Amino acid sequence: MAPPTLFPSDGRRRMTMAALLLASTLTVMAGTVLAPVVSEIRTALDVSGTAAGLILTAHGLSLAVVSPVVGWTIDRWGLRTPMSAGLILYGVAGGAGLFTDSYGMLIASRFLFGIGAAAVFTGTTVALMALFQGPERDKIAGWRSTAIGLGGVVWPLLAGGLAVLSWHGPFAVYLIGIPVGIAMLITMPNVPPAAPGNRGGIVTLLRTTPRLLVLYALSFLASFLLYVLIVFLPQRFDQLGIDDPVTIAVITASVSLAGSVSGFFYGTMRANLGYSALLRMALALWGLGFLVGALVSQPVLLALSAVLFGAGSGISVPALAMLTGESSPAAMRGQAMALSGTANFAGQFSAPVVIGPLVGATSITSGFLMAAALAGLVLIALFFVRLQGAAQEPQAAQEALTVPSAPKAGA
Repeated sequence: MAPPTLFPSDGRRRMTMAALLLASTLTVMAGTVLAPVVSEIRTALDVSGTAAGLILTAHGLSLAVVSPVVGWTIDRWGLRTPMSAGLILYGVAGGAGLFTDSYGMLIASRFLFGIGAAAVFTGTTVALMALFQGPERDKIAGWRSTAIGLGGVVWPLLAGGLAVLSWHGPFAVYLIGIPVGIAMLITMPNVPPAAPGNRGGIVTLLRTTPRLLVLYALSFLASFLLYVLIVFLPQRFDQLGIDDPVTIAVITASVSLAGSVSGFFYGTMRANLGYSALLRMALALWGLGFLVGALVSQPVLLALSAVLFGAGSGISVPALAMLTGESSPAAMRGQAMALSGTANFAGQFSAPVVIGPLVGATSITSGFLMAAALAGLVLIALFFVRLQGAAQEPQAAQEALTVPSAPKAGA
């Protein structure tokens, strides 16, 4: 349980938890809420298809570049102010599309939005590590995975409804970041930065904790495989004569829904299984999902591939986040989690670039089989790789708990 010095009352704990879970839902809607209006934006602003596509992806570039700086800021100045400011920037810059008809201004706002999204992505995980310990942390990590999955369904659906009014409409969804940021500023206890004795840069972090490189590789792989599925599964259905947008949207959303269900039970699974076992389970589900996608031709069974993959993601998301946080020094945890964000978005970008040529030269089935083989190889490798240091989590937790009592630290 979090110490009394952090939460003066159970009500404060519940309010902080609610704000944290709501903020976590925002990490998955960065580009998806605009997907329904890309064609309309292209027509209204008279830009090319590539230029219109940048509206969906520009934030990913700024997020990947700025994430290490955001992590350093959290390590240097504490958590509450950078995270709250990031949420407010997320809302202001994301919602700017409501009021502009200039492509240049829109792209500029998307780059700024990426900076806010970086703070949200990193800050929510660091907050979970700093505010909660032990079984409570695992339970809330599972709830966070559930919240992320639900956000991947609810926010795009709301954006789709607003898209009926105008291409500006979906940008209104981003405004939720403003009240969430204010709520976080009010409810979150002040957690000062950890003692600077072992603080350093990224090179120091990776040199002292080489295990993080393995975790970043797994984060890259998780996003890589997810976007292979998201990009090519709809095309697989199209080959079977199923191209109805509503049907495809429901099937795609089933990835998030399945992740929400498995994430809800993450705390129970974590109480009985180690991180390595959980990640092996996720890899097995991913590999099985791609095998189903490659080998079956019945639409109902093909949809099962999305469910299997989503179930694995609901396990891997909290496991990788918690393991990364527990493996890193408390004084550098912000940078550690920020690099995880960089790995995630690099995986998203790489998926169509790497698998696309194979699919173009052969078939989607070949691409899915390659993805299944990749998941299987990493699954086997995890039987020989040690991911967790047994003594590291208690040490990090103790370090985090002793910081608030330091005189005037982070005042």
